Amino acid sequence: MSTVTVVTATRAEYGLLRPVVQKLASCRDLSLSLVVTGAHLCARLGATVAEIEADGLPIAARLPIFAEEPGEPVARAIARTMEVFDGYFAAHPPDLLLLLGDRFEIFAVAAAAAARHIPIAHISGGDVTRGAADEYYRHCITQMAALHFPSCADSAARLVRMGQEPGRVFCVGGLGDENIRTLPKMSRQELCDSTGFDLHGPFALVTYHPETAPGAPDPAAQAAALCRAMAAVPGVFWLLTGSNADAGGQQCTAALRTFAAAHPGRAGFVQSLGLRRYLSAMQYAAVVAGNSSSGVVETPTFGVPAVNIGSRQAGRILCGNVIGCPGEAGAIETALRTALTPAFAARARAVRSPYYGGDTSGRILAALRAALAAPWLRAPKTFYDGPVPAFDPAPAGR
Repeated sequence: MSTVTVVTATRAEYGLLRPVVQKLASCRDLSLSLVVTGAHLCARLGATVAEIEADGLPIAARLPIFAEEPGEPVARAIARTMEVFDGYFAAHPPDLLLLLGDRFEIFAVAAAAAARHIPIAHISGGDVTRGAADEYYRHCITQMAALHFPSCADSAARLVRMGQEPGRVFCVGGLGDENIRTLPKMSRQELCDSTGFDLHGPFALVTYHPETAPGAPDPAAQAAALCRAMAAVPGVFWLLTGSNADAGGQQCTAALRTFAAAHPGRAGFVQSLGLRRYLSAMQYAAVVAGNSSSGVVETPTFGVPAVNIGSRQAGRILCGNVIGCPGEAGAIETALRTALTPAFAARARAVRSPYYGGDTSGRILAALRAALAAPWLRAPKTFYDGPVPAFDPAPAGR
């Protein structure tokens, strides 16, 4: 029986991986090894391993990689992660490693696996986010991976242009889109009871991370501009969530906490909503705002208005439900006011997501099973320099 190791380091990443992990856990011909690390095991970042435990999934290992205090240089965290995972892979080498995304933690895990010639399957390669250091981590993982699961046709074509053989690229659609269509959501009252906030009226779901590309603006200044804009827009409750583990994330989180404390009755802060609450909140929100990838990738499935601030997601597809704006208070305020109009809400409802792939997690599982039986999985990769085929993530019949 082949062993597939899945590594998860963040709440957002686990939320996307969840249907694949659940299907792997129920397989009779594949053995799941779920490794939890990163923010999941860090109290100051929400200790979100609790969500995995609540799902009842078996955790093979818990590997802490972050220092106790925030602010450690990313390079040191990468070095520690590589060392920790090299030791783990030496003792527990899988037949295949499944990774999602583009964060520095996942890059370090991929590098440790590649150094031991462990085949890597990569979800969400080929995307572009020019406002984040994730951009080059993602493309580095692509070059180390043997198998690719891009979320849309543009990303699939980009992978081939990066030298990946078309036969190794499976355009399966987005896992976020699948989650939205299949995961049971809370009722609005259940969401209110769960968060402790009155969300019966119009509310905005806000997630804000620092920009991490070279020359990015100061995270505190970014968060302050967002707070000034929110304060200027009346008639909306601001449901705020914590930032990620990137450098400057703690400053963004602190600013949003302070805003919520200073505006009782108008704002509330939750460090981590978890997958079901987050998607439920997105479903009922009048607008989703900030610079999380979910704001541009997942909101089209709901048809909910979104405001994408700054350049963190620059290069991603922006559907007609998304308003992009600079990270300046006046521009953010204008974008929020526009997104909250009935006319824009109607426009957002008419959008069709480019990430629809049907049973995306099932398609990933089928491709993993076929690859594990194929001799090319462990063969040396060759750089593909041929024509780029047409890709379509949507199954026939849609």
